[in-house]
Amino acid sequence: MQNVIQFKLNNQPMELKVNGNANLLWVIRYLLQLTGTKYGCGTGDCGACTVLVNKEPIKACMAYIEDVEDKEVITIEGLAKGEDLHPMQKAFIEKDAMQCGFCTPGMIVNAIGLLNANPGLSPEELKKGMDQNLCRCGSYGRILAAISEASERMNG
Repeated sequence: MQNVIQFKLNNQPMELKVNGNANLLWVIRYLLQLTGTKYGCGTGDCGACTVLVNKEPIKACMAYIEDVEDKEVITIEGLAKGEDLHPMQKAFIEKDAMQCGFCTPGMIVNAIGLLNANPGLSPEELKKGMDQNLCRCGSYGRILAAISEASERMNG
């Protein structure tokens, strides 16, 4: 059965007529054509599909579209303000924190969500918060350096 689902996506009001138990990742990638959010494992283990829902990171592969009704969803595409990249995106570029780039959107979005919840994360808290985002290229050192750099910029 199709329902009308209303939510905000990347600061734009959305109203979709879809099956309420449609997978959020499927809706974002295939229905709305925002392909920065990646399908990795489909089981919530790799973090490639991470999006922010009301500023908190969630795995889109494990959520239904009805879970975001009347909420705000931010994908990697919604972070920049025009040509001005988010500080986390800038830091990932400057610290060369990506190789293939497949995991990068989920890493960036999850890191922003962690810093939204706790701007003063210790290095150990940061590692623990990022442990469900897998990088197949092994860029973890540069990823953590980028997040630390962005944290300083975001928190003055």
